[in-house]
Amino acid sequence: MASKHMKNDKNNKRKNSNINNKRRPTNASRPIKKTKGPYKKQKKQHKVAKRIIVIIVIILIILAGIFASKVVINGGGVRGILATLFGQSEEERKSMSEIQFLILGESLNLTDTIMIGRYNPNTQKAALISVQRDTFIGDNPKRATAYDKINSVYQGKYPEKTLKEVNELTGLNLEYYVVVDTKGLRELVDAIGGVEFEVPIDMKYDDTSQDLHINLKKGLQKLNGDQAEQVLRFRHNNDGTTYPASYGTQDTGRMKTQRAFISALLKQTLKPSNIFKIGEFIDIANENIKTNIPIEVLKDYIPYAVEFSTDNLQTATLPGEPKEMNGVWLYLTDDDESQEMIAQYFFDCPSAEELGLEDDEDEESNSTENTTTANTENLKPTLQILNGTSDFSLLKEVVNKYKEQGYNILKVGNTESKAKQTKITNRTKQDSATVTAVKNIIKETAKTETGKDNEDVDFTITIGQDYKN
Repeated sequence: MASKHMKNDKNNKRKNSNINNKRRPTNASRPIKKTKGPYKKQKKQHKVAKRIIVIIVIILIILAGIFASKVVINGGGVRGILATLFGQSEEERKSMSEIQFLILGESLNLTDTIMIGRYNPNTQKAALISVQRDTFIGDNPKRATAYDKINSVYQGKYPEKTLKEVNELTGLNLEYYVVVDTKGLRELVDAIGGVEFEVPIDMKYDDTSQDLHINLKKGLQKLNGDQAEQVLRFRHNNDGTTYPASYGTQDTGRMKTQRAFISALLKQTLKPSNIFKIGEFIDIANENIKTNIPIEVLKDYIPYAVEFSTDNLQTATLPGEPKEMNGVWLYLTDDDESQEMIAQYFFDCPSAEELGLEDDEDEESNSTENTTTANTENLKPTLQILNGTSDFSLLKEVVNKYKEQGYNILKVGNTESKAKQTKITNRTKQDSATVTAVKNIIKETAKTETGKDNEDVDFTITIGQDYKN
């Protein structure tokens, strides 16, 4: 009986199975889809994300390697980083020329500060020469008025006119100017956290008409922006006392202080720690500086300026003396000394002292005298080069021609009047072969003449309007 029942159960199961199979649609060619759970989807997404991150990291490593190598090639350090960011290369730096410029300090539409500057990114040398604001630029000092002073040219809006007068005065070919409002100077000093500076004397002065109040003590101290302006504008105290004569009185002392302060300001502004404040510095410059230097020119010098050392900065005042003429106080420049200074500071020419040509009033030993004589005998003739044309670029061109041939240029500048013909003046009776050699470097058809030995040079070369013909 039990076996019979079991057989019936099996038969019933087969029937039910056949019925179910008949009801289920069959399609052997269609695969059965399996649904994915949320965990499997997340796992696949994580794998994709990891691959993308790995690719990005690899790209960043490659780019960082390229950037780092360029930084090293461009000199390394802050300079290398900035040069690379600005798209500069070391080869481009080597071909860069120095930049020369006029600096004007503006306050109440007047120029309290006039300086000429240069910077060479290859030699890392720079120079600042102050021009007295009372410098005479007229025709006859005996009939001078206040309008014959160089600071009268600017009048709050004419930097180009001041640039032209400075070029006439110095013989340089300055193309660029930078006009700095004293407000911008205050903001820059505050932005870098103050400037450590040795105030040369006690300063106490008040001028209510300009809202100017100066009150500083002598000595090393950290100056904020307002105090920095006080130092730069000080000339004399309320009681009339001023800088000591050994330092330079009135404007002479003020210009010396201004150059010293600018040197300290540069030294502290160009610290690597201030690299992250460049954006702030640019904002201050945009609001307070007027310049005709194109940004594409300026950016090329920034990477190398950050490594500039103020030990390589030469500073001076254009030589001359103050004098009252026609009831007006003027500053009359000394042409000879000014020519010598421009030759040394802006054309890298040696001084007479460096060449062993200075007259020594003190008695010296025979050995010293013999050395000086030997050095002098090996020198080529010394030259004074004057531009007698309105093309200021010619002076540098001619100076470079003679320097390349080993001649020693002691003086450079402009002539008082324009010259039609290029002229060679023989001042120390040099022989005809030497005269011919000197003449042929500049122009074979140049006029030659014998002149007085009153310029402390062997030859004076005057560039005439025929030079380019």
